[in-house]
Amino acid sequence: MNTEQDIKKLIQEMGQAARKAAAILATCRTEAKNTALRAAAAALRTNEKDILSANARDMEIAKGRGLTGALLDRLLLDSARIEGMARGLEDIADLPDPVGDVMASWDRPNGLKISRVRVPLGVIGIIYESRPNVTADAGALCLKSGNAAILRGGSESAHSSRAIHACLGEGLRQAGLPESAIQLIPTQDRSAVGELLGLAGLVDIIVPRGGRSLIERVQNESKVPVMAHLDGICHVYVDRDADLEKAINIAVNAKMRRTGICGAMETLLIDKAVADKFLPPLAEALREKGCELRGDELARSLYPGMEAATEEDWDTEYLEAILAIRCVDGVKGAIEHIARHGSHHTDSIVTENADTAALFLNEVDSAIVMHNASTQFADGGEFGMGAEIGISTGKMHARGPVGLEQLTSYKYQVQGNGQTRP
Repeated sequence: MNTEQDIKKLIQEMGQAARKAAAILATCRTEAKNTALRAAAAALRTNEKDILSANARDMEIAKGRGLTGALLDRLLLDSARIEGMARGLEDIADLPDPVGDVMASWDRPNGLKISRVRVPLGVIGIIYESRPNVTADAGALCLKSGNAAILRGGSESAHSSRAIHACLGEGLRQAGLPESAIQLIPTQDRSAVGELLGLAGLVDIIVPRGGRSLIERVQNESKVPVMAHLDGICHVYVDRDADLEKAINIAVNAKMRRTGICGAMETLLIDKAVADKFLPPLAEALREKGCELRGDELARSLYPGMEAATEEDWDTEYLEAILAIRCVDGVKGAIEHIARHGSHHTDSIVTENADTAALFLNEVDSAIVMHNASTQFADGGEFGMGAEIGISTGKMHARGPVGLEQLTSYKYQVQGNGQTRP
C-alpha cells in the first residue's frame, strides 16, 4: 500500500463490496445474522490468547508514544473485557431484529393501506480511536440492523482490531454471509480516512468515535452524512434537596469509575444554598479517590487547597482524574451553566424534589438527562440496546446512544386496489 492511488483503489473496492453485501443483509433472515453473531462470540473466547497477545503489542507501542493514562485504559484488553465483548455480541443476537418492523400503519378513506417500515441505512463507515472493542460492537450492531460496515480503527489499536475482526469474519463464514459485510481497512495511512469520507454514493453514513481532532476532521471533510458528538462535557448538579450520601456516591462514580469515557462527569455543580454543608464531604470523597479538583471562589473558600478554576475549565473534557467544581444559584443556575458550557451529551441532577427534577429534565437540552443516577450510565448497553455504535448529540435522525433502531431508517409501503388520484 505504497501510493495514494493504491489506497484510493482499495477504499473504492471496499465500498463497492460493502454495497453488494448490504443488499444481501437487507433481506437476509434474522437467524443467519444471529448465527454469525453467536459464532463470532465463540471465536472471541476461543482466540482470547491471540487477542491478548495482539493487545499487548499495541499497549507496548502506545506506551512508547506517551499516550495518556485515559487512552491506555481505553486501549487495554483483559479477559474480562474480551468476555464482555463476547457477551455483547450474544446480547445483540438476543435483541429483536428491527428490520421489517412496522412502526405504524393506517388506512385512508380512499382504501389505501399505508405502513411505515424499518429498513437498514445501507453501508456505514465507522472511524474510531483507541478502543478495540468498538470493532466488535460496531460490526455486530451494523450486521444485526442489516447494514454493511467499513471499519477504520486507530493505529494504536491496529493489532487488537485485526484479531477481533478475524473473529467477526469467522462468524460470517459460519453463517454463510459475505465476509465483506464487515470490513476492516488494513492500512493506517491517514489518506484512507479521507478516501472513506469521500465515498458518497457507496457509503450512507459515517460514525466517528474518538478525540475532538478526529471528529472535527470528519465533520469538516466528509461528503457523507455524519452522526457523532464532538465533546462529552457532562455535569452532575447537586441540588439543595439532594440526599448527601446519594450525591457523594453518584459524584464519585460519575467521575472516577472510568475517567476516560465520554459519559464521565467533567463538572460538578452544587447549589449555593447547601454548598457549605455539601461541598466539603463531596470534595473530600473525590480527593480520596485521587481526583484533582479545580473550583470557583466559593468552592475554594469551603475546601481550601483546591486549585482555582478558569473559564477554560468549564469548557474542558478532561478524560482524566480532574474535575471542575462550581457553586450555582439553584437549579436555574445549573441549567444556565449547562446551556452555556455543556456539549449536549449527558447531564444529571441529584435531588429528592420531584418538581425540581422535572424542571431539570425538561429544560436541559442534552441527548441524555438523568435524575439521581451517574452519568456513566450513558451507554447503549446500559440502556438495554446490547451495545452502541456511539453517542449522537445532534438532533437529526438519532440522538443519544446509537443502537439497532438508530441504525435504521424507514420507508412507506402503500397497498392499493386500483386507486387513482383525482
